Amino acid sequence: MKQHPKHTPKHIVFIIVSIALLSPVWAAGEQASPSAHEQDFIITAYYSPLPDQCCYVTGSYETDRILNGNGRTSADGTSVYPGMIAAPSTYAFGTRVRVPGLGNFTVHDRGGAILELGQTHRLDIWAGVGEEGLARALAFGVRHVSGMVYPDGSDQPPESFQLMQIPAPIEELTPYMVSDTDLLGMHPKLGDRSLSVSLLQQQLKKAGVFAGPSTGIFGQSTQASLMQFMSLYRLAGSGTELSDRTAAFLIASNTMTKEKSPVGFIGAGSSQSDIQQAERLLRYLGYYRGRTDGVYGERLVTAIVKFQQEQQLVADSASPGAGKIGPRTRQVLVSNWQRLQVGKRAERFLALKRVRDILVKKEELVSRLLSKGNRGSVVSALQKFLSVRGFFPHNKINGNYGILTRESVLAYQLDRGVIASTSENGAGTVGPLTLKALRSEQVREAYKIVREKGWNAL
Repeated sequence: MKQHPKHTPKHIVFIIVSIALLSPVWAAGEQASPSAHEQDFIITAYYSPLPDQCCYVTGSYETDRILNGNGRTSADGTSVYPGMIAAPSTYAFGTRVRVPGLGNFTVHDRGGAILELGQTHRLDIWAGVGEEGLARALAFGVRHVSGMVYPDGSDQPPESFQLMQIPAPIEELTPYMVSDTDLLGMHPKLGDRSLSVSLLQQQLKKAGVFAGPSTGIFGQSTQASLMQFMSLYRLAGSGTELSDRTAAFLIASNTMTKEKSPVGFIGAGSSQSDIQQAERLLRYLGYYRGRTDGVYGERLVTAIVKFQQEQQLVADSASPGAGKIGPRTRQVLVSNWQRLQVGKRAERFLALKRVRDILVKKEELVSRLLSKGNRGSVVSALQKFLSVRGFFPHNKINGNYGILTRESVLAYQLDRGVIASTSENGAGTVGPLTLKALRSEQVREAYKIVREKGWNAL
């Protein structure tokens, strides 16, 4: 073995110390780059809710928005898009994950329930916007798969995923239908595929302006049918999106389909009662000013002719059929009467929606699905509602959904016919049907107050 000299030259000492100090840096620079590895996953899907949906898994837009992490921007600031995924906090943003059968996703998001569960990690795939996104997330369900993780900085495969790879059957939404006003408050638009579109098509079909199947797809035929209805009731718009006003008229018109016609054929030989009916109708439309005497005289004839001229049915009082209510005049009279009647009913529906919006803003409307164990102001609102109606003791209002609240909800459900027996699924919990009944009752009672005392009473 070689012997070291007793004294080492100073310049050699400096070199050795320098090497010792720099060696960690060199070692770090020579570390292997991160590599891909296989991983077991439990995967679910989330979506971005919109404020005008038919259905929410929690019962309202606000609570669905909270459940889905606001649904617009991910944890790293990236706007939501197909191909982004939420992963546990141990996954750096930019990590690529391959999910067999779906594609390659990039980690941009986090989630309170997105954790490492032992050897299995949770992931959440973004599934889209609105009702279609919700349907896709529900249809996706919960999947247990083995995939690959490609850390940021490793040799990553390109991102690849399309939303259409996950089906979005609109029937998935039906159990979560919570709207208490049917179509009003939903705003399906051209290009949408949703339950709201299906409901719109059903209403248009009932109104007699849509002949196709209720596909749930808002295409050109649906737009044309909507435009036809809007033209019939002289409503403004392009038909590319359903407005609250058009929805109110559509709902109102379909409550008129079984109404008896307000007038028969009228001429010199008509009965007194038929003539009186014509006088009332023409007065309602603003054409007749005389008494309801049932006499086919000059005053009534003049009113009929004036209506016919304004509707371009006759040129003057000497025209054939002038002053009489025959088939064509009767059809136009009924159409005008119906338009006014529908308009009045539509205004009532719009007023009900305004009441609901006020109650929501004031946080007085029961706003979400509830069950035993829930707490907070929304439970207090439920207890107050039940207390006013005699189902819950006022001095027990505490915002805690316990046994007493469950029994009170059950009593309400049975009394209002929401359920038929205590053994039914959902008994004692505020599910979609119960929530719809609660909201509808709250809104109707508040509307009654508005009619009696004015809007300031709310």
